[in-house]
Amino acid sequence: MREIFKQEMQELGESLVTMAGHVATAIEQAATALKVADLTLAEQVIDADNAIDALENKIDDLGISLLARQAPVATDLRVVVSGLQLSATLERMGDLARHLAYVARGRYPEPAVSGPMKDILDKMGAQATKVGTQVHQLLETRDMNLAAAVEQEDEILDALHRDSFQVVLDDSQELTRQEIVDSVLLGRYLERFGDHGVSVARRISYLVTGDTSNAVRVPNESGPSGEAR
Repeated sequence: MREIFKQEMQELGESLVTMAGHVATAIEQAATALKVADLTLAEQVIDADNAIDALENKIDDLGISLLARQAPVATDLRVVVSGLQLSATLERMGDLARHLAYVARGRYPEPAVSGPMKDILDKMGAQATKVGTQVHQLLETRDMNLAAAVEQEDEILDALHRDSFQVVLDDSQELTRQEIVDSVLLGRYLERFGDHGVSVARRISYLVTGDTSNAVRVPNESGPSGEAR
């Protein structure tokens, strides 16, 4: 029985790493699709989100089964509960990448935005891609240096997000209404992706160190539209 428990715990961890890898690929492809108006990439991200959702369901089923059958305690309980929380956060990150891809597809063959706003969003896409890659590596290695790096990259994302509002509010940019809407939405999605990356980093920090002082950063689930989770 104990051997089965160990195998299932290992499967839980490996599934989280796989899920994070899919999320890292999704945000990289979504950011590229936005940058170069690539319809094929955008559709790949949208289609691939099903695999991320399936992994969340698998992890949820496995975690609930472990709780019900094995009644884990202490560190094992912390790992299982954290696994359930991590899968939910990773699923939201995948959804945000899909939202980006929807915008890229909807504006094809033109880019969603242009000019100074495009420069900022391209930079935000690159930063979000770094966060996605680091989150994947963090789940794989439990390296606390990577946890700190995720927070640093998110701070840059937040600063770029603030810059994006300055451009939107600058009348001299002469943005169309559609560009304003797209700019605000895209900036929001990318900023939320970084926030969820920080949530993962702090949850892993809690697992590794047991320190609850900054273990979890839970962003608001959604804005008025219910999209930017």
